[in-house]
Parts: sequence; C-alpha cells; structure tokens
Amino acid sequence: MPQTVRAACPHDCPDTCAMLVTVDGGRAVRIQGDPEHPPTHGALCTKVSRYLERTYHPDRVLTPLRRVGRKGEGRFEPVGWDEALDAIAARLKAIAARNPEAILPYSYAGTMGLVQGDGMAARFFHRLGASLLDRTICATAGSEALAATYGAPVGMHLEFFAESRLILIWGSNPITSSVHFWTFAQQAKRAGATLWCIDPRRTESADKCHRHVALRPGTDGALALGLMHELIVHGWLDDDYIARHVDGGWPALRERALQWTPERTAAACGIGADEVRELARAYGTTRPAAIRLNYGMQRVRGGGNAVRLIALLPCLTGAWRHRAGGLLLSSSGWFKPVRRDAWLQRPDLVERVHGPGRRPRTINMSTIGDDLLRDSSPGFGPRIEAVVVYNSNPVAVAPESAKVVRGFAREDLFTVVLEHFLTDTADHADFVLPATTQLEHWDAHRAYGHTYAMLNRPAIAPLGQAWSNAAIFRALAERMGFDDDCFADSDETMAREAFEPAVDRTALDERGWVKLALPEAPFAEGGFPTPDGRVRIDAPGLGVPDFVPNHECAETAPELAARYPLAMISPPARHFLNSSFVNVRSLRAIEGEPMLELHPDDAAARGIAGGAMVEVFNDRGRYRCRADVSTRARPGVVVGLGIWWRKLGADGTNVNELTHQRLTDIGRAPSFYDCLVEVRPA
Repeated sequence: MPQTVRAACPHDCPDTCAMLVTVDGGRAVRIQGDPEHPPTHGALCTKVSRYLERTYHPDRVLTPLRRVGRKGEGRFEPVGWDEALDAIAARLKAIAARNPEAILPYSYAGTMGLVQGDGMAARFFHRLGASLLDRTICATAGSEALAATYGAPVGMHLEFFAESRLILIWGSNPITSSVHFWTFAQQAKRAGATLWCIDPRRTESADKCHRHVALRPGTDGALALGLMHELIVHGWLDDDYIARHVDGGWPALRERALQWTPERTAAACGIGADEVRELARAYGTTRPAAIRLNYGMQRVRGGGNAVRLIALLPCLTGAWRHRAGGLLLSSSGWFKPVRRDAWLQRPDLVERVHGPGRRPRTINMSTIGDDLLRDSSPGFGPRIEAVVVYNSNPVAVAPESAKVVRGFAREDLFTVVLEHFLTDTADHADFVLPATTQLEHWDAHRAYGHTYAMLNRPAIAPLGQAWSNAAIFRALAERMGFDDDCFADSDETMAREAFEPAVDRTALDERGWVKLALPEAPFAEGGFPTPDGRVRIDAPGLGVPDFVPNHECAETAPELAARYPLAMISPPARHFLNSSFVNVRSLRAIEGEPMLELHPDDAAARGIAGGAMVEVFNDRGRYRCRADVSTRARPGVVVGLGIWWRKLGADGTNVNELTHQRLTDIGRAPSFYDCLVEVRPA
C-alpha cells in the first residue's frame, strides 16, 4: 500500500518547501508540496516538481569511480567502497602529515541541510586540521551588510506580504527564484497593492508588476540615496521612529542623501528623474510598504553598501511599525539562536591539531581559480595539494572559470568529489563517490525566506551503492583513526537534534515543520538584534554607507569600458538553479541552449540577428552562445543566462569564462554582475 513521507526541499532557494513523497513498493512515485505548510501551500516550483526525474536519472553515479583518463576527460572505472575509501584516506594522511592545511574542503548549497551540508563534514575537516573555506559565493555581501545594519540577517514574515499596499521587488525575479513569495505578492496585487520591480533586466516578474525600473547594474545604492533625498525634502520620514530606533549616524547620512537629487540619481542609474520621483512618492506615502530584496543586486563591487542603504529605507519611513511593512532579504538570522551549530560542526576539534586558540588558514571559495594556482608562500601558506568537493560544482559556478579549470587540471592535485552526476568538476576528480539525494537520507533544514524549521525523512532506500555525505565522512574519519565520540552520531540523531529544545521537536517530528516563535511585527518598537537594539547607520568598522561604483564601469575603468562597452549580468536561467537541474532532460528541453539576451539597439549596432551564434568576450576569455534579441535586456546591458555546465556549451565553456575574481566591498563575495564585455557575430 502506498505511504506518504514528509520531506523538505534541500535546494538553495528561500522557499525551503515542505514536501510530501508518495512511496509504493519502495519506489517514490509522486512528489508534491505540503498543503498544510503555510509558505509552501501545496505547490512546488517547476524544477523540484521534476525531482523524481532527477533522483531516478539514468546518469546517476551509483558506484564509487576512480579516474583512468586525463583530468577533465571524465573517464572512470568502478571500484568498491573499501578500495576507494582506503586510497583516499591514505592520500589525505600523507598530505596531513606534512601540513593538513594543504587539504581544502570545497562545498556550498547543493544541499542546504544541516547534516548533509556541513554537519559531519565539518567535524571531519575540523578534526583533520584542514584549511577552512570562506563560503562567500552567493550571499555574504548582503548577509553581512544586513547584519551590520540590523544586527543579523533578519526581516519580515513571508506571509504578511499578502497584506502590503506597496511592494518593491528589488534585485529579484521571484517567478524564477521564489515562487511562493510571488504567490503572496499576487494576493496583495489582487487586493489593490502596487508592485514595482527594480532590476536591470525586464524579467518575467517585471512583466507582471505595475512598474519596472531598469537601472544599470551596480547602481542600486545610488537609487536608494536618491529615494532618501525625496523622503527628506518632502517630509515623508517617520521622525519619531528615527529618533527612538536609529543610531546617531542619521545626520551624516541625511547630508549625504541630500546631494543625490533625482537628476543626479537618474544620471548614475541610467533612468529618468521622474522615475526616481514617482518611486519615492509611492514608497514615502503608501502604508504598509514592503521591500523584497534579493541577492542579485549585491553581486557587484558596491553590493554591501547598497544593501545597507536599501535596508535603511523602512527604518526612515517607519515601515517596520506594520507587520506587512519592512524588508525581507534573508530570515536566516532568526534561526541562529535555535541551531546547535557548535554541536553539529564541532569547531573545537580544530584545537586537537593546531593547539589552543589557533586556527588554520581560510581560503575564499570565490578566489579558488587563483588559489589553486598559487605556490607555497609565507602570506598564503602551503600549496593546495588536495580538494574534497561536496554540494558544489566549482568548475562551472566559480568566477573566471578558465583559471578554475587550470587549477583542477593539475596532475599533482588530489581531488575527491561527492556527487549525483558527472558534473564538470567531477570530470576532474581522482575519485567520485556516489551521494544520496534528498529522498534517500535524513536531514534538518532552516530557511532564509521564511521562519519554519524543517525535518527531512528518507522516503526510499539509497539507490545503487550511494551513501549520504555524512556516512562518507564518518567512514573516512574511521580510516583516519579519528575516534572522537562525535563521529559515532548517526544521520538520524544529528537531524533530530539539530535544533535547540526551544524548537518544538515533537511537532517537528510529527509534521516535518514548525514555526519559530517570533513577533508578527518584529521591529514595530525597535528591538533590532544590535547591542543597543537600534538600527546602525554608522556601523563599526564600516562607517556611514555610500554609493560604491562597479569595478568595471566607465566611471572607474574608462579605458576598459571603451574596449568592452556592454555590462553583463548572468542570472540563472528560469528552469535551472545555478548549475543544478541542468542535466534534467525535461528542464533542459525547455531552456533549449545557452542564450545571451541583447537589446535590439545593441544587436543592430553589431550586425547581430536574433537566433544567431555570437561570441561574447573580454580580456579574460571568450564564450559562444545563441543571441536572443529582445527588450528583456536594457540598452548597454547583456544578460548571459546561466549556469550551464561547461561541457554542454558550444565550445566547452560557460558564462563564467568572462567573470572575474575581484570581491565586493563587504563580505568578501564575488562580483559576478560587475563585468564588462563586447559581443560580435560568431
């Protein structure tokens, strides 16, 4: 008889859906959203609705593999688990005996799970004494900027957007990236709310908003200052809220904002001065007003300062007084007090290797291309001799990928990849170890788009010889001789105990989800998670926020802009999630092939017709793809939809051939959308 198993979506998405998996005869036959879970309300996105196709994909890696060809060829032979684990442990032991910091873990959000993400894996690498990984590739500019302003990455509740009268959808395409927020935004729209989309691209979401502000990439901070100018001169401020709940940096910011007239703002952003005035009037005079900020706008040099400026807008207008007002970028900070991170990850184990108070070096995942090519030096430390990759595909997703490929192609680099498929990165591995999917293991999840803790139960037995990430690192720990008690914890134990008792574990076990106990309007009377409970404008070590122009633009690099006059952004294609789901045939069939969107004016100036093959290039590399000539791209901006696996591209490359490794102003994050290119017929 079929049974239903409660699960949670593991992917890098703010929605973190509750799922119901129907199992018949040991096989998952249906997957659907949990209708009782308020954020999910019974619906899954197109990507995850095809999760069974991904789980039972004929190309799943279901046995350990050992490389037999050259790195990058993707030629392997099957081996047994014991043989693979013995060989991996022997190599890691030999490297660790010289210097354990020559070993680097590389992971991100292939699963957002607290167990299969960085639970047992963190215990293993901490005990090994390996280099630490600074996991910056997606969100640290925004999350650290939000923490500098509010004290933590916190915001309003997802469901209350349905009650907002004005919603600014800023740097976000929720039809693609947060479909459940979009449902609540549509409820608000039907009730009379006005929706503004602020995005360089005319996205699918912009099509369905009342207004679209197509600003230049990297000018969001300038727009925020321009809005502040209008709030000040028209008296649309909540002076009482500012006096009681905002720190003493307001006079300096006020003086700065008064320099950003609508005309100056319009010139910086490439929009009309009346657009600035109209947007400011709408935001300053509508109650309740809410901002759904997303991470696209912080992937530029000044992304951190831009987030700080935008995050201050609801504090200046008092929008936080309403439960349907305020801002949401991330809710992850609400979970910090209830996650048992120290128990899950055991950072104290580092001292077993490095001594009391000492820490190994930290490698920024966003500069992995440069770092894999570095030699040993006093400032850098030992040359990286081994990389263990799990929950990521750096050869496809890391910036300036020509360097990343060269690094992973090093014959002296020992590489182990835990994977479901032979990705671009797996093709460069010495060993590929078959990992379980979400339907095959235990895990616990927090969200960054809502405030529900989640539990994932395995619905089916692992396919083939697949093991969970935690099981693999547990087995490696045993072979390395690590006998600490923490390596005996089972996946189920870790999942059930991932949260503090403040989270109702009984309800979590019964329903698979439980809402955190939080106020409906968390900052109606201040109480921000800063030391004094007030919003910080003059943040320690950062000062008062300001507009910071791109690394690559006419203002900062005029000679470069003369040679490469087009700004390129590279958001995920609608039916992919970064490089996940690219190999799901039904989804790839919808996307077709790698595309570059160009405005008709830019295409005509270059003799490019829609559907033609084009070459996109700059000093870092070249990338061939198909031209999509449309007004989705604003003049002067091209959109390289990603992130395709390199081996599926026309020349074995993808859009990251063109991006660079320079970092953001805050958070040490990559500036993917801060990239100048030129385009010509292929």
